[in-house]
Amino acid sequence: MFAYSVTSIGGAAFWGCASLTSITIPDSVTSIGDEVFINCTNLASITIPDSVTSIGDGAFWKCTNLTSITFGTNSNFTSIAVSAFYQCTSLTSITIPDSVTSIGSSTFSGCASLATITIPDGVTSIGDGSFYHCTSLTSITVG
Repeated sequence: MFAYSVTSIGGAAFWGCASLTSITIPDSVTSIGDEVFINCTNLASITIPDSVTSIGDGAFWKCTNLTSITFGTNSNFTSIAVSAFYQCTSLTSITIPDSVTSIGSSTFSGCASLATITIPDGVTSIGDGSFYHCTSLTSITVG
């Protein structure tokens, strides 16, 4: 019998799994593909393990019940992809890891409940429309 470890979650793997409320991503995963959890409307929280170095475009697009994102501390996790958390309308706050240097276009666009965000000093690029329609945003901390 062979034992295999999951090292990546491929694009659209859980697309439209509206009944999915939680997921545990194992420490063996290094990459989360494009649109993996798109329209998982009941996914409430996600913990990105330390092993993850990349999150694909639109990975959590329209996860409308997502209230909490916890990022790992992998120093190789340097960018948050385009539209990764697009229209996560229940997300209220986010702390971007210190290792991140780039935030893609429309990353948090439409996160209408997002009130606070912490951006590390090392971020050198924030894409177009990254916080477009974040109508509740009252506090941004850089550094």
